Amino acid sequence: MKKTAPRPSEDAPLPAAVPASTFAELGVDHALVAELESQGIITPFPVQALTIGDGLAGRDVCGKAKTGSGKTLAFGLPLLMRVSKAHPGRPTGLVLVPTRELALQVSDVLGPLADVVGRRVVVVYGGADIDRQVKKLRKGADVVVATPGRLIDLGERKQVSLEEVEVVVLDEADRMADMGFLPQVDWLLRRITSAHQTMLFSATLDGDVDRLVRRHLADPVRHEVASATTTVDSMEHRFLQVHQMDKVKVAAAICRGSSKALVFVRTKRGADRLVEQLGREGVGAAAIHGDLRQVMREKALSQFAAGRLHVLVATDVAARGLDIDDVDVVVHYDPPEDHKAYLHRSGRTARAGGAGVVATLVLWDQVLEVERIQKRLGLSLPIVEVFSNDRRLADLAAWMPADAGAA
Repeated sequence: MKKTAPRPSEDAPLPAAVPASTFAELGVDHALVAELESQGIITPFPVQALTIGDGLAGRDVCGKAKTGSGKTLAFGLPLLMRVSKAHPGRPTGLVLVPTRELALQVSDVLGPLADVVGRRVVVVYGGADIDRQVKKLRKGADVVVATPGRLIDLGERKQVSLEEVEVVVLDEADRMADMGFLPQVDWLLRRITSAHQTMLFSATLDGDVDRLVRRHLADPVRHEVASATTTVDSMEHRFLQVHQMDKVKVAAAICRGSSKALVFVRTKRGADRLVEQLGREGVGAAAIHGDLRQVMREKALSQFAAGRLHVLVATDVAARGLDIDDVDVVVHYDPPEDHKAYLHRSGRTARAGGAGVVATLVLWDQVLEVERIQKRLGLSLPIVEVFSNDRRLADLAAWMPADAGAA
C-alpha cells in the first residue's frame, strides 16, 4: 500500500459550487497567475476549475478528461506549488507519461512556470542521450517528467531515487495501459516510499486503469470533464474502399485537398515507405515514429504545427498526447486495430469545436474488420468504393456518405 500524504484539515475550503472564473480564485500563487497571464492564459478550462482546488488541498485526484482538455495545468499548478526544493537526484515531484512527445510537451508547459516559483523541471525519455539526462539530474531536478522505461533505467544506474517524491502524476494513464506500461508504472510507484499525493488523469477509468487507481490512490476525489473535442459526433467520417494499386494515389488526392493532414499507418517501415510514395505523387510529407532520431521527430512536428509541412505520416505513437491544432483531415491509411485506436487517432481533428474529417481507407479483405469497428463506435456508414481520379476526394467534408451514388 502507498503511504499517503497527510489529509487536508477539516478547515480546508471545499470546492466551490460555481467553478472559479480565474486562477487566482482557485488559489493559484500570484506569481504563477502573472506568468499565465503573460502567456495569454486567463480563464481556467473546466478540468482546471474542477481539479486545481483539490490538488492544492493535497487530495489524491482522479480525473477523467480527454487529450487537449487542459490537463497539464490542472495537475502542473498544484504540483509546482506543493513540492519542496529537491536534493540532486532525489526529485520531490514526478510526472509519468507514455511517450517522448508528451514528456516534452509537459516539460515545455511546466518549465516557465517552475522558473517563477524557484523550481526546476527536467525531462527524461528513451531514445535520447542518457548521459546528458544524467548531467541534468545531477544539477538538480525538483520535478522530473519521465517515460517509465527511461526512469527505470536511470534508477538502476543509481542516478535517480524516488524515495523523496511528494507529488506524483500519472498522465494519459489509459494510453500507458494500451502501450503495456502499467507493470513498469506499478514498479515505479512501489519505489516511492515517502508520504505523497497522487494525481491520475485518463480518458477512461475502467479495466487496468481502475485497478491502478484502487491500488495506488487513497480515497481520491473524482472529477469527470465532458469534452466537446474528441467524440464520434464531433467529426465527419468517410469510409473508402480502395484498391491496393491505387491506394497511395487516393491518399495523395485527399492530402492535396486538405490544409493539414495527419495520416496514420501501422508500422514504422510503412510510414517511411508512404512518405516516399507520396513524394512521388507530388505531396510533400514527413514521418514520425519510434525509430527516428528525436531531433528529426521534433523538427517534423514543429514544421507541421507551424503549417510549413502539410502532411504528417505517423504510427500510433502520435495518436495521443500531441497538441496539434487545425488538423482538418485524419486519414487512417491502415485501419486502426480497434475502436479505441480509431478514436485516439481521430482525436487529432475536430478539436476545440473545429471542423474535421476522418477518412479510413479499406481494402477488400479489411471490410469486415472495419464494419466491426463501426459497430463499436455506434456508426452505420457505407464503405464507398473510390478511385484516385474521383473529384470528391479533394473535398471530403462536402461529400456526404448519402451522396455515394454521385460521381
